[in-house]
Formats: sequence, structure tokens, C-alpha cells
Amino acid sequence: MPASGLRSREDLAEWIAGQTAGWNKLTPAQQYLLEGLGVDSEAAGPEVRPVRRSQEGLWERNMAAARQFHARERHLRVGRQHRKDVDGELLGSGSFISNTRRRAGKLSPERRP
Repeated sequence: MPASGLRSREDLAEWIAGQTAGWNKLTPAQQYLLEGLGVDSEAAGPEVRPVRRSQEGLWERNMAAARQFHARERHLRVGRQHRKDVDGELLGSGSFISNTRRRAGKLSPERRP
């Protein structure tokens, strides 16, 4: 199976786990719609809960993707829609680079290129 298909299933599993973790906060209509899809309020055990990613961790993963792109292409002229697989996680490298450039003046000194 292509990596993108595998990642999509993992994303869906994380989303479902998130919905079931906050089941009591959902409206009755949302619960009804999820039940119609076969999602059970008890379906997700603690081992299925989505992992919270720290902002520092996200920054590092996106920087790793940007470094890989630069090493391969020798430039960072990346389309905003470009995505990169880093350790099995599909990252929005293009939007990360675009946003980082736009916010360069607001970055902390350790994050400035």
C-alpha cells in the first residue's frame, strides 16, 4: 500500500480516537452521525488515543523536511502545496516554508536561519 494511503488510515484512526475520547462533549447530533458510521463511544482504548505533538516537535519535523528538500534540490523554492514524508509522517513542507518566511521577523533568535 502506498505510504499516503497508510497515513490516511492512521489520520482517520487518530481522528476517531479523538472523537471517542471527547464523546461526552459532542452534541447528540454528532454522536448520532458517528454511530451511523459505526463509531462506538467505547471503541478507543487508551492505547489508541492520538499523540499530542509539541510545537517544538512539529518545528523540528518540518525543519527536517525542509533540510531534506534543500539537500536534494539545492534550493528552497517550494510550492505551497508541496508535502514531504518524514519518518512516515506527511508534512506540509511548502506551507511551513512559506509561513516561516512570512513570519521571519517574529521568530525567536534560535529559530531564525
